[in-house]
Amino acid sequence: MLLLFACLVLGALVARYAKPPAGIVPGINWWVINVALPALVLELIPRVKFDPQLWFPVAAMWLVFGGAWLLFGLLGPRLGWSRQRTGALILVCGLGNTSFMGYPMMQALHGEPGLALAVVADQLGCFPLLASAGIVVASLYAGRKPEPAAILRRIATFPAFIALVVGIAAGLSGGWPRALDGVFAPLGATLTPLALFSVGLQFRFHPGNRQLAAAGVGLGWKLLLAPLLAWALGTAAGIDGLVLTVGVLQAAMAPMVSAAILADEYGLEPTLANTVLGAGIVLSLATVPLGNLLLGAHT
Repeated sequence: MLLLFACLVLGALVARYAKPPAGIVPGINWWVINVALPALVLELIPRVKFDPQLWFPVAAMWLVFGGAWLLFGLLGPRLGWSRQRTGALILVCGLGNTSFMGYPMMQALHGEPGLALAVVADQLGCFPLLASAGIVVASLYAGRKPEPAAILRRIATFPAFIALVVGIAAGLSGGWPRALDGVFAPLGATLTPLALFSVGLQFRFHPGNRQLAAAGVGLGWKLLLAPLLAWALGTAAGIDGLVLTVGVLQAAMAPMVSAAILADEYGLEPTLANTVLGAGIVLSLATVPLGNLLLGAHT
């Protein structure tokens, strides 16, 4: 966990004091998304042993997003929120940072088995949600029309999704030759420091008085109520052990950076989205380990 904190703080300090070169964040993110993340998926997915409980980490991600859409869709009109505010909260509080923060945190807390389950939750849960339902929500609340063909193309051409399909095929064929593991592992290992350094570079927290209440409601869902509902779902369904723990902790992860970017692209109150993102990242450094301790006491 010390590495995670150090990379986040270093990124924030560099952004504030070191005047990093223009384009550093897109450059780092390009490497993470197009090289490190696919390499990590190719390394880990062939090793994942089939478990009938694997549906749960994926379902937990859909529960978080669906619950956010329902909750904020109902609360928004009653609290006098604009459609832009409602859409922003659905996106940033319905989609978790299950890769950039989820992978390193699950690896720190539960080693490679936890990391492999985090990949399942992210690649079959959060990423398809971002690329499909996330686009639909952004379009609807911005007054635009969703384009199904573009959504499908975005999913099918995403490098980590392609790596997921290839990794599943490799696993069914008996896994990779050992020499290839020696390639994927070091490339995938660059994800944690670079992803968290990038998050630190992008950290913003400038709340206005009119945003604090909405941000509090959103983070109350994302960091507390959503993982509690995920735990209730898993417990009721008989899920236990590491699958339950990782599914709930991924549901409790901080808001997704890409969701805030999507809110910005569609004009969905980007200042609120970035406030929720920044506060959520900081708070999750405490709430996720605390949740892990509580789950350990009940599993």
